[in-house]
Amino acid sequence: LVLVVWQVLVWAEVAPAYKLPSPSAVWDEVRTAWLQGTLLDYIWTSVSRGLLGFLLALAIGTPLGLLVARVKFIRAAIGPILSGLQSLPSVAWVPPAVLWLGLNNSMMYAVILLGAVPSIANGLVAGIDQIPPLFLRAGRTLGATGLKGTWHIVMPGALPGYLAGLKQGWAFSWRSLMAAEIIASSPDLGVGLGQLLENGRNNASMSQVFLAIFLILLVGIAIDLLIFSPL
Repeated sequence: LVLVVWQVLVWAEVAPAYKLPSPSAVWDEVRTAWLQGTLLDYIWTSVSRGLLGFLLALAIGTPLGLLVARVKFIRAAIGPILSGLQSLPSVAWVPPAVLWLGLNNSMMYAVILLGAVPSIANGLVAGIDQIPPLFLRAGRTLGATGLKGTWHIVMPGALPGYLAGLKQGWAFSWRSLMAAEIIASSPDLGVGLGQLLENGRNNASMSQVFLAIFLILLVGIAIDLLIFSPL
């Protein structure tokens, strides 16, 4: 349906070709990138960074969320900061990250972590807050205290909210990475999907811009269908 509407708009000439390329022009970009052997490189450069950054955010956000949810003074001190960081646009972290770390992969991962960790931690906190207190009391009565209580009662009980936080954390990871790739460019970083989008803008090639947008959407849909929907 999208393709049909798109082609009808092209035929109706609602915008010049340099502003609204035809589907065939974008397909030519796909074919050219495939024949040059760069299409999969664009995708893998971004996906590998995004997944690694998300796993790092998961390793940091999960224990942080447990601490915030279970320790009152930590919650009072850090809880509002996490909420504030979650509402801060990820693109705001790119300039300081470039100045602090330089144009390298460390800068990319720092931006991803700052975007994703608050979402994962807050999702886990929300999930723990929704656990019926009776479950926690029954667990303590049966000897599930400390790490045993966390593993057998707290984490399973918080799983719905935790998974919602993970899904949102991935969305923030992907957005943060695209913002970093668009703003920060260097030969050492390679060409990911964000840099492909920026290259299309610099070259005034709307077909290349559309190609980058479609690939970014495709990766987001694929991750959701392959990982989060089954979970």
